[in-house]
Amino acid sequence: MNDRSVRFFSKPARLAWAGAGAMLLCSTVAVAATDVRVWHALSPHNKDVFEGLVKDFNRSQKDVMVKLKAFDSPDAVEAAIEAAKSRDDKPHLAQLDDHRSQNDLASRDYVQPLHALLSKHPIKDAKWFLSEQNTYLRDTKNRLLAFPYMTEVPVMFYNLDAFKTAGITPPVPQRAWSGLQDQLVSLANNGSRKCPLTSDQSVSVNLENLAAVNNQPYTTSGNGLVKGTPAFQFDVIYIRHLSLMISWVRSELMLKPENDVKAVERFANRECAVLFSGSGNIGLFQNSRGLNFAVSGLPYYPQVTQTPGSPFVSGSAIWAIAGHSKEHDAASAQFLEWLAQPKQAAEWYQKTGFLPLTQQAFATTSASYYKDLGDWRNLAAAYEKAPGQTSRGFRVNNYPKIKTMFRATLDRALNGEQPAVTALRYASVEAGKLMREKK
Repeated sequence: MNDRSVRFFSKPARLAWAGAGAMLLCSTVAVAATDVRVWHALSPHNKDVFEGLVKDFNRSQKDVMVKLKAFDSPDAVEAAIEAAKSRDDKPHLAQLDDHRSQNDLASRDYVQPLHALLSKHPIKDAKWFLSEQNTYLRDTKNRLLAFPYMTEVPVMFYNLDAFKTAGITPPVPQRAWSGLQDQLVSLANNGSRKCPLTSDQSVSVNLENLAAVNNQPYTTSGNGLVKGTPAFQFDVIYIRHLSLMISWVRSELMLKPENDVKAVERFANRECAVLFSGSGNIGLFQNSRGLNFAVSGLPYYPQVTQTPGSPFVSGSAIWAIAGHSKEHDAASAQFLEWLAQPKQAAEWYQKTGFLPLTQQAFATTSASYYKDLGDWRNLAAAYEKAPGQTSRGFRVNNYPKIKTMFRATLDRALNGEQPAVTALRYASVEAGKLMREKK
């Protein structure tokens, strides 16, 4: 073929090449995966578990490609979404902490409630683990607002070796506050002087779940779940309890609660004998070298209730972000459905300590998993059943601000700056003011 023939194809030949190129392009487009951007703020251990599951999902099919972006906190995720909500690179799914204000979150213009997404793309066969009567992540019509993937409950972790060193037999913490105090004295005098007890759950343990675990209402108006404006009435049980906690800090039976990762790190490094923290740390502690631990429920007051109740569910969840195409919504739902399948859901539960996502995940977890975890199975199983009236949940207007104020007030009291009665009276009055504020 001469140069002239190379330079000048006939018209049919040019059309044939063009058609072949178009077919190749269409073929490429047809097999291109739909990206699903997921923003999260998981702790390092749980981040590793999640990343492993996402890699498995991406390898399992070619239609959807999940891409993760990590942030330092759920608040940072929320701020980033707010900044990106009008852009094309906003996430499709995001981990958000509801701060006990899920209805406020669900009403934001960048959120698509989960029930709306699942009405178009239902998750087949999965039965949610949390009872429908638990109000967490549900609106006033009992509809699910978000994917309950990072839900947890506060528990009492204890170092078995520290209890054995202290000569406590059996090496199990007392559930009664007075009995636990006696054990903390033994721990302090026998190997755990620097840190008998610590916590990162100041408001949760000393206010919210002081009520729920003792089967008492946290606020009036049925914990804010019925008509009327709720009010915080911190009565004698709260005053006595906070006075006890102040005495524990003063006598060095308890390190003042730390609202960051330090308390968890101290326990993981075997510096502390007892820790009040979220169950979502179970997986981390299982992978902490040399740590021999187990799990028990939060303490209660036998003078108030014969049988301890269950704490409120807390944590965060995966929320669907609005403003995406039908194709991307379908891809997001496909990923969530895969996470909800028994194998993946059970792996997430077992490797993290978050509550089971589905009943199937809980049912397929073998007894051997719980062998060294103390009472964890019973504590988790309680949430599959209908909750008691005082532990279903609570709704309080402007609660994020209220909780911040509660934490600061407890800090002052535990620092010895205010007696319990003064601190709690202030907390009650200020909460009433904040409830009446417009957002």
